[in-house]
Amino acid sequence: MDKKRRDFLKIAGVSTLAGLGGTAVVDQLISGSSPAGANAAHEVDSGHSAHEDTAKSGIRWGMVIDLRKFRANPSLGEKVVKVCHSTHNVPQFPNKKDEIKWTWLTEYEKAFTEHSHYYKDEPTRDHEVLVMCNHCDNPPCVRACPTRATFKNKEGIVAMDYHRCIGCRFCMAACPYGMRSFNWRDPRDGLDMSAINKKFPTRMRGVVEKCNLCAERVGLGLQPACVEACGSSKAMIFGNLNDPKSEIRKVLKDNYTIQRKPSLGTHPSVFYIV
Repeated sequence: MDKKRRDFLKIAGVSTLAGLGGTAVVDQLISGSSPAGANAAHEVDSGHSAHEDTAKSGIRWGMVIDLRKFRANPSLGEKVVKVCHSTHNVPQFPNKKDEIKWTWLTEYEKAFTEHSHYYKDEPTRDHEVLVMCNHCDNPPCVRACPTRATFKNKEGIVAMDYHRCIGCRFCMAACPYGMRSFNWRDPRDGLDMSAINKKFPTRMRGVVEKCNLCAERVGLGLQPACVEACGSSKAMIFGNLNDPKSEIRKVLKDNYTIQRKPSLGTHPSVFYIV
């Protein structure tokens, strides 16, 4: 038995017994190929809670999605999905069983299962909701990952190191929102390799992937691609939840918002104005 396998079994054994995974210590935020890695990736002290880590950094990135703006402009949702997927080389397969998704549109009832759906108003009933990874402040996927391939950095982004992922799918089972996809096929087969984004890595068969809140862009001081695609509509607001003077905090102060499955105690970083 080689050393790498012994090391993995030690980690997996501890994770299974204790129910804890931990966060990864990585050189770069996304599979070692991001130019923003040195700025965006952070070593997380496993001896502290995720909340303590984000509090120490002074940053906890979050998102507000204004569903009113998406209802007013029905084509905006598809535009956001397209931009997200093209930016991150998300493959497109004809069979649903092979589908890979980072962000997508779904029915209100599926997005907000804990909220009442009796006699729902027509605008809410007739328009789909944009969903994505919630980048929880208390992410169960991180605790479930035996190899630390899924980790939460000090700025609150739940990211992935694809090289560490062994395809066990424990994180998928742990995520209560169903926001992760597994590559049953080689994802490159679902890409036009002549038109890929060369600034972001393609993945391989047998690994899990999901929305990374555009960590590679945020690390360079840019807005996430989805937010940029919304332009001046302000349908999506991105910012530092720990900064009381930030735009996102002002929006949260001025508007009633809801979150997905708040009773689970995951503390999502994505809020919705309905």
